[in-house]
Amino acid sequence: MSRFFHIVLFALLAAHARAISFTNDVAPILVQKCLICHGAEKSKGGYRLDTFEVLLKAGSSKEGPLSPGKSENSQFYRLLVTTDEDDRMPQKNEPLSKAEIQRIREWIEGGSKFDGTDATAALVSLIPPIHQPEPPSAYPAPVPVTALAFAPDGSEISVSGYHEITVWSPEDGRLLRRVKNVAQSTLSLAYQPKGNLLAAASGTPGKLGEIKLFDAISGQLVRVLVTSADVMLAIAFNPDGTKLATGGSDNKIHIFEVASGKLERTIDQHSDWVTGLAFSHNGKWLASASRDKSARVCDPTTGEVEQSSLGHGDFVFSVGFTVDDKQVWSCGRDRKIQRWRPTEEKKEGEISGFEGDILRLLMTCNSVFSCSTDGLVREHSLGKEPELLSVFGKEGVAVYAIALDEAHFRLAAGAFDGTVRIWNTKSGRELLKFMAAPGFRN
Repeated sequence: MSRFFHIVLFALLAAHARAISFTNDVAPILVQKCLICHGAEKSKGGYRLDTFEVLLKAGSSKEGPLSPGKSENSQFYRLLVTTDEDDRMPQKNEPLSKAEIQRIREWIEGGSKFDGTDATAALVSLIPPIHQPEPPSAYPAPVPVTALAFAPDGSEISVSGYHEITVWSPEDGRLLRRVKNVAQSTLSLAYQPKGNLLAAASGTPGKLGEIKLFDAISGQLVRVLVTSADVMLAIAFNPDGTKLATGGSDNKIHIFEVASGKLERTIDQHSDWVTGLAFSHNGKWLASASRDKSARVCDPTTGEVEQSSLGHGDFVFSVGFTVDDKQVWSCGRDRKIQRWRPTEEKKEGEISGFEGDILRLLMTCNSVFSCSTDGLVREHSLGKEPELLSVFGKEGVAVYAIALDEAHFRLAAGAFDGTVRIWNTKSGRELLKFMAAPGFRN
């Protein structure tokens, strides 16, 4: 092989190594820095870049954003490097780094090529998995507890943290392990029934949302199911743990086969964020709550809506089925719990008397537990005339999350101040209180 051929081959390999990939190098920048202002829900200047197809289209200025091969002639590039703060993108935020701008410039100079499989797909579905920052080794301050889940055997309780999920002993409050590679805030946690997975709905507000599956024992990441442009809020396993329903800021419900991670169905029945999900005990229905002021019941196998409840008149945050699946209970910002049948539009009753938004509810055989921003966790009886059975907590510190370990009669609540409290549901006695902030010293 001649010396000349070696030189040519080396040059070709070097050129290939320098090639900028849209999906690997450019799309992640756009998702994290630009999508919040130029997505499907919000498109400043009439310009969107949530898919490659719409990225190529002009906004309100009517000027084409890209001139392939000529970065200086591309409005897309010029708005990143202009010194005029009124025009520079991203607006009202830190400018892109020199390295990020260079990557975009090289991509345009290389012809603005698309190396994905579908130009109409959401950019967040094209980008490589994002490895999240490490959590602090010791928390300088507590963070609000926004999600809780007891392990099926009650031996541990998982708690939302800052870029992590912390796992604690419900007996003495010892930190058992820390699950890392998690987005900034976790809004929902669920253990897989009859399995060994822990599902988490998380997000970094305004930048990224994720649904991840972790090994519940080791804490190792098993699979990323969803990547979105903003926070993911809700997850629910079906009764046998073979399916997982997810919801969040994309206004959609996605249903996955857990074993393979295959997306089986997308249900597009809400016009705003999906905030709560619950399967019926027979697995035939899926209930959802949304910021569009509705709660709905659909058939998870077809996506068809069976029934809708529109009586809350404000954001709906949580839903649940009674054990016999004959009623759905829902709650939200209107400070009421409403009950209705999954097959009939008629409301069957409501519970009032709350002094704050009702954020979560959990159903048992005989009662419903709910938590509120008024700082209290309440237990009401089921039936035509529900009665207030128990009150846990104290007023003043909003309670964002609750979890039940029915086998051991334990109720856990996570609060704005970072505390987790656990009570015995029979006696009402507080069993444990701990700060879910590793290393924090008050």
